[in-house]
Amino acid sequence: MRKIWFLFLVMALSETGFSQGFPMGGAGGGGRRGPGGQAPSIGHFYGKVLDAKTGKGMDGASVQLIQTKFDAATHAQKDTVVAGMITERKGDFSLENLPILGNFRLKITAIGYKTYEQKVAFDLKGLRGAGGAINGGGAPAGNGDAQPNMAGATQAINAIDKDLGNIKLSEDAQTLESATVTASKPLITMGVDRKIYNVEKDISAAGGSATDVMKNVPSVQVDIDGNVTLRNSPPTIFVDGRPTTLTLDQIPADAIQSVEIITNPGAKYDASGGTAGILNIVLKKNRKAGYNGNVRAGVDQRGKVNLGGDINVKQGKVNFFLAGNFNQRKSISIGDQTRNSFLPPPTNDLKEHDYNVNDGYFAFGRGGFDYFIDNRNTLSIAGNIVHGTFSPYINSDIYVTYPDSLYNGATAQSYTQRLSNTDAHFNNHGASLSFKHNFPKAGEEWTADANYSQGANDNLNLITSNTHAVAGGPITSVYQQQQVGNSNNKYFTAQTDYTLPLGEKSKFEAGARVAIRNNNSVNNIDTLGSDGLFHTAGLLSSQYSYQDRVFAGYATYGNAIKNFTYLVGLRGESSDYKGTQNYTAFDSSGHQLPAIGNFGNQFPISLFPSIFLTQKLGGDQDLSFNYTRRIDRPNFFQLFPFTDYSDSLNPSRGNPALVPQFTNSFELGYQKNFPGNNTLLLSTYYKSTTDLITRISVPGVNPVSKELVYVSTYINAKSSFVGGFEIIGRNTISRWWDITSNINIFTSKINTIDTGISAIPEIGEIWSWFGKINNSFKIMSKPNKALTLQLSGDYTSKTVLPPGGSASNGGGGMGRGFGGGVSGNANGYSKPSGGVDGALRFEFLKNKAAALTLSVSDIFRTRINDVYTQTAFYTQEVARRRDPQFFRLQFNWRFGKFDMALFKRKNMKGDMENMQNMQQQAPGGAGPGGGGGGAQ
Repeated sequence: MRKIWFLFLVMALSETGFSQGFPMGGAGGGGRRGPGGQAPSIGHFYGKVLDAKTGKGMDGASVQLIQTKFDAATHAQKDTVVAGMITERKGDFSLENLPILGNFRLKITAIGYKTYEQKVAFDLKGLRGAGGAINGGGAPAGNGDAQPNMAGATQAINAIDKDLGNIKLSEDAQTLESATVTASKPLITMGVDRKIYNVEKDISAAGGSATDVMKNVPSVQVDIDGNVTLRNSPPTIFVDGRPTTLTLDQIPADAIQSVEIITNPGAKYDASGGTAGILNIVLKKNRKAGYNGNVRAGVDQRGKVNLGGDINVKQGKVNFFLAGNFNQRKSISIGDQTRNSFLPPPTNDLKEHDYNVNDGYFAFGRGGFDYFIDNRNTLSIAGNIVHGTFSPYINSDIYVTYPDSLYNGATAQSYTQRLSNTDAHFNNHGASLSFKHNFPKAGEEWTADANYSQGANDNLNLITSNTHAVAGGPITSVYQQQQVGNSNNKYFTAQTDYTLPLGEKSKFEAGARVAIRNNNSVNNIDTLGSDGLFHTAGLLSSQYSYQDRVFAGYATYGNAIKNFTYLVGLRGESSDYKGTQNYTAFDSSGHQLPAIGNFGNQFPISLFPSIFLTQKLGGDQDLSFNYTRRIDRPNFFQLFPFTDYSDSLNPSRGNPALVPQFTNSFELGYQKNFPGNNTLLLSTYYKSTTDLITRISVPGVNPVSKELVYVSTYINAKSSFVGGFEIIGRNTISRWWDITSNINIFTSKINTIDTGISAIPEIGEIWSWFGKINNSFKIMSKPNKALTLQLSGDYTSKTVLPPGGSASNGGGGMGRGFGGGVSGNANGYSKPSGGVDGALRFEFLKNKAAALTLSVSDIFRTRINDVYTQTAFYTQEVARRRDPQFFRLQFNWRFGKFDMALFKRKNMKGDMENMQNMQQQAPGGAGPGGGGGGAQ
């Protein structure tokens, strides 16, 4: 550990002492040198040597890795020992810092046993381009770019870690199959049950948040407030495969490695998130031998800065990682709302214009380590911390037109200027502990992990309303209100999974999970009294606590019969929830509810089957079908029984009588891979939901002013369906132009019959379409320089408001207001909207270690969120625009050194082995950099 801290100190004092990236090139002793020198020595083979008769580990066996190289002195091929060691007491061996290019032989000898040999290699054919160099990010071979892309190479390095299993020495030699490792990383990767979007390929998101990343993810739509939908329904958000209390705008884009789009999760995953599936955010964490990292900084057009960096150190049995980000933000949005109320008479019209400025910052930190107990057991500990402070300011001009009682048929208009100033803070802390055991049998493993996260929000909002009886007249009244709110949530999960290969093509998996969530919320609304002090209005204030628990277990089995593959699974989940209301509350009719109310529900075990079928066709084609049953449970804000009057014109209330909704999902897919890195994916899907949780508007009475209000609340609709057809294409038009395109044609309908609420027939079902395209242009590509232009655009036609919407953190909001940012509504639709974003990146320095990125969002100021709602009581339209033509400039510099000879721990046996290896190796050439030795 002292040497690790010393490494940090050296890095802080002098950046010039570090190698920027790793050199690439040929691997042979006398082969032609590549543009960057020799290949990086970062490969890793490990295993265990056993006595074939007793099955016990063998101490003292000699393990050697041999490579055939060209000897410049003799002009002939010669075997050279690349690495070697003597097995430990239990027979473990581990060969690290191995060249990733070339073919090798693993040779094991022991007195009294027959010599064992095995061919091993790191197969990097898919990553090589011109000149034998490794392409970054899976670029097609022969693209003329002979220099590596560090970001793309990261995945290849992480993959080069091979367990050779238990090797038995006996009279009969046993030969294992050649060990190969492949890696490729295009922008979009198609998996069996998911699509993987590689964030490091998206230059427009640099310096932003996870919300910015989602804008370019296929199948995903993001509105101007950061609310995310997947195929027109809010998804469940995961971080590193587990649910999280973080919202999308609390996760910096630079901390994200990839986003996994799972539209129809199988039995292995949580059954929640039925209408849309799962978006799993995979955070960056490297396991490369040595040290590496990057630092970054940026500024936007409003002078707000962002700073960040991360570092990874792996030496011996410890892999340590640390990352941090600091982001300032100033967001400006303008909105207009019109509402015509006609029940009860007389009718009145409301027009509201809002100017909203949200200024503040958030800080994100993440760190942890992996401890490699031995070759097959790994213990990992990680933690994260998030803190943010924001000060939203809203200036609202509100006009109300109503009949004038003095003149028949005439109208009068009042005017109110409402000023809202908020001081808001949020904190989130999380920790995870995980253990992984790899069995000697390839692919057999057992994992166990526990995760805990805790979040807290507090805000103080001062609202001043200056009312004019007649627009343009003098102020007739001043009303001041203070809102004091705080909430906290705790989330604990524990999970264990076991994977057992039953043959070359079959596999069994099983696991169990428990999840417990606790929420507490206090919202005091104070009014200014005649004494000049604020007094809590108990009729408008609330205090609420809530807990839900989910217990689950699953089993899956998969097999392949020739070109046909199937995976079947069954998951069982039981759940319960309970809540307590601690303030006096009133129902929609103004009747007082009990001062303290308790409610809850228990649900017995529900079964969730899943079926995945894939048939390989000729010509590199796949045909797939899958079916799953899923569930969405009502979240904290949807169950909250008290009416939130934070916005007196748009109050909202939860419904504690809500029950979960169940969804049956079907999807048929076709995938075709064409030559030249071109891919086509076609999907048709249908989702049918019962007891759909959706928003409605109902009339109510403000308990203080006694005025009529329209309250947004939730019900279980009878049913709904979502169906559509989706096309995703990945095309390489030329060596300098790549396109990823996505078109989704869909329809949905919410059936509110027998609920007492009627949806408007003419907007009950609409065929809609959503399109997204991402262009990447390589304007310049040289060994140490590159210039790339990225242009992306999206368009959404007229769309029924997303049904469902029970995701607890699907949006990008701060999560402080009641209602949770859910957008499902049985009575409205969104008008067409779209926009174009762009980014220009210039990479420079050795191995393109530094990059400067200029990005702009909504170039043509066309992205508007325009929602129309029609109920039996009113019609309403709300149109908003946020941060159009927004510029951001970002700098990024990565560093790394993979030769850790200066930092290796002292080990006498290791030193002796190194000396023995050096004596057996042939000389590399006549002098430094001469002959076949290669420049370092």
